[in-house]
Amino acid sequence: MKKLIIPMLVVLFLSCDKDDPKPDTTSDNVVEALKEYVIVNKVFQDIGNTNGDAVLSAESSASDAQAKSMKSKAVDAEITITPFDLTTFPKTITVDFKTGVLGKDGITRKGKVTIVSTNWYREAGSVHTATFTDYYHNDYKVEGTHVVENTGENVDGDLEYDVVIQDGKITTKSGAVIEYQENSTRTWIGGSETPLNIWDDEYLLDGSQSGTSSSNLDYTLTVEESLHFVLLPRSIKSGILDVDIADIKDIKINYNNSTITILGKAYPFVK
Repeated sequence: MKKLIIPMLVVLFLSCDKDDPKPDTTSDNVVEALKEYVIVNKVFQDIGNTNGDAVLSAESSASDAQAKSMKSKAVDAEITITPFDLTTFPKTITVDFKTGVLGKDGITRKGKVTIVSTNWYREAGSVHTATFTDYYHNDYKVEGTHVVENTGENVDGDLEYDVVIQDGKITTKSGAVIEYQENSTRTWIGGSETPLNIWDDEYLLDGSQSGTSSSNLDYTLTVEESLHFVLLPRSIKSGILDVDIADIKDIKINYNNSTITILGKAYPFVK
């Protein structure tokens, strides 16, 4: 998503008065809101991946008959499982990145994520509710409630998860606050055979996301055609996203043909 910033800036600037050397205030705010959305989306999609990995790691640790401790290690974070067994639920899983852990993807995570799980991650009907304590994704402080429910397999045999983010908030290093909500479905289409390695995972995302930028502009994003995410390197391979932001409506981001359409005109971008 971050590669969309430059092409979108070009598109938005084209809508300004050509005699004006600078975009007007509205365009400035719209551009900033879009850049903020890119940040927030990246952070919360990462949280979904990391939390799922934590629950899977907890299950692996709890199933180890030789385990002598209630603590285990996963992605260099300390995971505490309470109660430490395979059958008692709800179970609280605390992922502590302490003062900072640099991940394989180049992201430093610090602070704690607490996940309350009603069953293991692969079990249909299981619900995993995550909250955050002084948690940072690089320099961005994360707050809110992240709820994932396993709704079982679809007709293709792939696991689907309903994702709801409530009162999501990102605070930047400069103190800017960005609000975020999400109601979406994630379909796990690749990497399920290697549950302890998130980096080969692929998934489809459907649903909607919304929020308010630090300059108080509202935005709404709706998936028109499923977004196909891969994790390493992080990218969107295909899909179509409809965007309404401030006074600019019906922006269409098409990952299938690498175009952004605004005011009926299509502009190419590089994925």
